[in-house]
Amino acid sequence: MFNFEYKNGNIYIYGIEEFDLPHTLDCGQAFRWKEKNGIWQGVAFGKFLELEKLEDGTVVLYNTTTEYFENIWRDYFDLDRDYKKIVEILSVNETLKKACEYSYGIRILNQEPFETLCSFIISQNNNIKRIKGIIERLCENFGEEKNGYYTFPTAEKMAALTLDDLAPLRSGFRAKYLLDAAKKVASGEVDLNNLKNMPLDDARAELMKIVGVGPKVADCCLLFSHKQVKAFPKDVWIKRAMETLFGGDLPKEAEDFAGIAQQYIFFYARDTRLLGE
Repeated sequence: MFNFEYKNGNIYIYGIEEFDLPHTLDCGQAFRWKEKNGIWQGVAFGKFLELEKLEDGTVVLYNTTTEYFENIWRDYFDLDRDYKKIVEILSVNETLKKACEYSYGIRILNQEPFETLCSFIISQNNNIKRIKGIIERLCENFGEEKNGYYTFPTAEKMAALTLDDLAPLRSGFRAKYLLDAAKKVASGEVDLNNLKNMPLDDARAELMKIVGVGPKVADCCLLFSHKQVKAFPKDVWIKRAMETLFGGDLPKEAEDFAGIAQQYIFFYARDTRLLGE
C-alpha cells in the first residue's frame, strides 16, 4: 500500500493514498495539531511530531526514528488501512460518493485512549477554539514538560487532583466529569485497554460508567482511539445531516465502516454549508 524510508533523521512515506493532512488533523477528531507554513505540529503518545505532505504526494515525518514510526505513527495515522477500498465501497451510494470526494483524505486517528476520553468530555457543548484552549491548559498545568512541549497528563496524575486544582482550565461543568473519568480509569473501574476487542454495545456501556459520558462521547472515543470503526457518533448536527442526505438512516453500504462514513458526511455537510451556518 505504501513504502517508507528513513533518511537524514526523517521518515519519508511514498505511495500513500487517501491521506490529506488538513482534512485529517483539523476535522474535529483531534485537538493538539497546529499548522504553520504547510507543516503540521502536534503531540501524541508523549511525542512531538512535525509532518508535511509534499507536492509529489510524499508525506514527511520530521525528526523521528524508524522505531517511533513503527511503534507510534504508523498506527496513529492508520496507515495500514486501505481507505481507497473503503471509498470504493461507500461510493456505490451516489450521495456518499459526493461526500467521499469532497472529504478526500480523511483518516481515522488511533489516539491515546485517556487523552481521547478527556478531549471529548471537554468537547461537550463547546467550540473548537475553546476545546483546544482547555486541553492546552490541562497539558501545561499537569502534563510533563519535554523540550518545550507538554505531554497529556495520566489518569493517575489527574485522579489525585481536586476541582480547585482544575479551576485554571476554565472548563466549567466538565471539570467534575474529568475527575470522575480519571478516578475510574486510574482505579481500573473503567478498563480502557480492552475496548477495541469488545462488542460495540459492551464497549459503549463500559465508557458510560463515567459521569457525563453519553452515547455520543463514548462513540467518539471508540472510533478515534479504539478502532471501533462501526461506532457512529451522533450529535444534533450529524442527525440533521443524516436526515437531509439519507432520510435519517445510514445507507447499507456504509454499515461496516459507519464511523469512517460519518467523518466524510460530517465534513461534507459542514464545509459545504449544507445545513446552513
